[in-house]
Amino acid sequence: MNPRPGPDPLPDDTAGIVRLYALTDGRTRPRHQLSMDTVLGPGPRAPQGLSEESARITELCQERTRPLVELAGMLGLHVTAVRILVSDLIDASALRLPVSDTPGEDRDAQLLRAAVAGLKRNWAHAVAKAG
Repeated sequence: MNPRPGPDPLPDDTAGIVRLYALTDGRTRPRHQLSMDTVLGPGPRAPQGLSEESARITELCQERTRPLVELAGMLGLHVTAVRILVSDLIDASALRLPVSDTPGEDRDAQLLRAAVAGLKRNWAHAVAKAG
């Protein structure tokens, strides 16, 4: 007697998409505007109960500041998923956007991103109104 066949296993692509969906709680966009070259450093708080991936991100950023794309490569995750996780960690004050001492456009953009992240963290429900 042949055993009854079970459901077909998920193809690798589908399994990866489901995993990313679960990692990000179904979100597809981060709360903060983060580019692939955004440099991240450790924040003032070490939150408890982080997912394995979020905990690894905070550990890597405590070793030294790292660009977002490097974190994605080291974790083997899609950049968008890492952006969402990093955005959550910024909100939890586990990560911060350090501003370099080098003058120039990169420093100005990094400073603006850091200011925006801080404002969003402190006033998450505020809405900007023009005019």
